[in-house]
Amino acid sequence: MSEQNVLLRATHPSQGAQNPLKRFLAATELDTRLLGMVGALIFIWVGFNIFSGGLFLTPRNLWNLSVQTASVAVMVTGMVLVIVARNIDLSVGSILGLVAMVMGVFQTDILPVQLGLGFGHPAVWVLALGVGLLMGVGIGAMQGLIIAYLKVPAFIVTLGGYLVWRGAAWWVTAGRTVAPLDSRFQLMGGGPSGAIGAFWSWVVAVIICLGILAMLYLGRRQRRRFNFPLRPVWAEIALGVIGCGIAILAIAIANSYPWPIRIAENFAEAHGIPVPEGGLFISHGVAVPVLLALAVAVTMTFIATRTRFGRYVFAMGGNPEAAELAGINTRWVTVKIFMLMGALCAIAAAISSARLNAATNALGTLDELYVIAAAVIGGTSLSGGVGTIAGAVLGAVVMQSLQSGMVLMGLDSPLQSIVVGLVLVFAVWLDTLYRRNKV
Repeated sequence: MSEQNVLLRATHPSQGAQNPLKRFLAATELDTRLLGMVGALIFIWVGFNIFSGGLFLTPRNLWNLSVQTASVAVMVTGMVLVIVARNIDLSVGSILGLVAMVMGVFQTDILPVQLGLGFGHPAVWVLALGVGLLMGVGIGAMQGLIIAYLKVPAFIVTLGGYLVWRGAAWWVTAGRTVAPLDSRFQLMGGGPSGAIGAFWSWVVAVIICLGILAMLYLGRRQRRRFNFPLRPVWAEIALGVIGCGIAILAIAIANSYPWPIRIAENFAEAHGIPVPEGGLFISHGVAVPVLLALAVAVTMTFIATRTRFGRYVFAMGGNPEAAELAGINTRWVTVKIFMLMGALCAIAAAISSARLNAATNALGTLDELYVIAAAVIGGTSLSGGVGTIAGAVLGAVVMQSLQSGMVLMGLDSPLQSIVVGLVLVFAVWLDTLYRRNKV
């Protein structure tokens, strides 16, 4: 019986490839578009490192780059589902600004005055984040209901939201900046205190590696169970080595960035630690906002690929009429997409305001453009039905790398906007060519 199953199992496509590179790509089933983005990212990093005099590829800049990317990376995971379902959301930056302002006011004015919870109370950050999430979900639900049930185009609804929520953010405090924020809330923004240190960073690396190996093992077992073509064993090993290698390299870079000298000395003095002659080296490790972005990306990948809701979203994007005829409640799915987008905007608002230790009216300005650009660069088709969370997060890294590199080179802000706009148009053009050739 086992021999019969082996005979019935289809051969893997890599067995027919002659070219070594094509055989490797076919065996590992790596997305060539994603590999192209990785190549482009490496090219960008090396180029900026050369033109910045070696400043770009330093642990400090790469650590800061990861923190700066976190908020956009969180929002782009939701934007993928919005665009896949043939919608658009131009209001994410304004929602971020409004929610951040409300959370700031909640921490500085409402909780201490109305509820008597002083600065530093352990419940402050929990309540503030909870209020932000509720508000984000509520705004998303409101926009989703108008789009789904009143049949107003998403472009118009979210364009109106872009103006309304930005104005509401100013109205909450009449334009004043809200600061400082709760000390525990600030941990979500990074910094020396908002990072987990060297030891726990290596623990994260071990967890990631175990997760990669578990995914490869479970995936192979599922293929064998349903008689699907199996990847060669060497390809499975190669994927494991590549994935774990990237994780270990990223953690090593994060651990090689030390605390500032003065902060390290103050910490040593407060804890009675002797300072060596060459100075005290305390590793930042992985920043908390990066962990939040990673957790969101993993969760959203699971939602998009392993849940009924995710399958409905891609079905709607591929063929809305067929999805509705198949019994999918497309209106309610649309509402849930925008509710999820609102929740992700709230998380991004917490990260952004915590990093600045303030809520300002300018927070989130133009973020909607960076989020949409990151999704498109990451392979999400504006015509709907196609997109991946991993590609979109990588697109967010590309966008932030461009911005960070141009800042290091001293380019003016208008020129930075020109470059971002050109990159977006170029990415859409490449996407069009890629899909045309694929067909």
